Amino acid sequence: MRAARFTGIGTFMRLPNVTDMADVDAAFIGIPFDTAVSYRIGGRFGPSAIREASRLLRPYNVEQGIEIFEHVSAVDAGDVAVIPGNVLASYAVIEAGLRSILDAGVIPLAIGGDHSITLGELRAIFKRHGPVGLIDFDSHTDTWDSYWGERYTHGTWCRRAIEEGLIDTARAVQLGIRGSLYGPEDRDGARALGLHLIPTETLLERGVDSVLPEVVERVGKGPVFLSFDIDFVDPGFAPGTGTPEVGGPSSRDALRLVRGLRGLDLVGFDLVEVQPQYDHGEVTSLLAGTLLHEFLTLIALNRTAR
Repeated sequence: MRAARFTGIGTFMRLPNVTDMADVDAAFIGIPFDTAVSYRIGGRFGPSAIREASRLLRPYNVEQGIEIFEHVSAVDAGDVAVIPGNVLASYAVIEAGLRSILDAGVIPLAIGGDHSITLGELRAIFKRHGPVGLIDFDSHTDTWDSYWGERYTHGTWCRRAIEEGLIDTARAVQLGIRGSLYGPEDRDGARALGLHLIPTETLLERGVDSVLPEVVERVGKGPVFLSFDIDFVDPGFAPGTGTPEVGGPSSRDALRLVRGLRGLDLVGFDLVEVQPQYDHGEVTSLLAGTLLHEFLTLIALNRTAR
């Protein structure tokens, strides 16, 4: 859009708001759902806040040296019509919303919303690609069996996805795990499920350049889903989230890690757990938008490599 960045309707990067996926390579889709959280609420307002912050973003990615829209046709497909208060019914509409994108051969970039939405997304991804590898940026493993008796929450989605066969655990890695636990079984249980964990302490001690080859080798050459919980980042850089954990990576670390995933067969993305009411100066929303910009850049770079 050739106009001042503060004009136009509030789509991601002011992209066209369309649901017709003809001649489209990538589609942003909002999932404003936060019924399944265990602590703070407000993720339902994440998509609108991230879209608003994304007005600042421009099409040329300096660090990757590419003009994104010369290689990728992208749109904003609007929001999934989730059902507040009903997790299972919302999963069904989330799955249907992504299926309409995937069935057209388009890569979805979902904007959450709490992390429970990833289960609905992975159900749709599975029907297109089968079990996928997973790169999960998160301070929590989200592998509880239940939370106060509830089996479908933002802290259980990953266990449910593994149980349903949606994730190939031999090609799954979680980065940034940290924080206090109810007990050692919280982390041990994730490893018992077959997940490969790179805790924050390991990441920060070894550094981004050392960890990236391990991530790339783990997920291999098959289809991969990338999920980014904003609480991966230290709350000093991303305060607007529901279950913050101190001592995390910086926003710069996060961007460098994502940029290092160039060349992987990334078939879907999400960015979750932004809660704008806890943000300061839109720094969390802007970081989230910038990460989504980097996800789109990865799609563009893969197109140039063909």
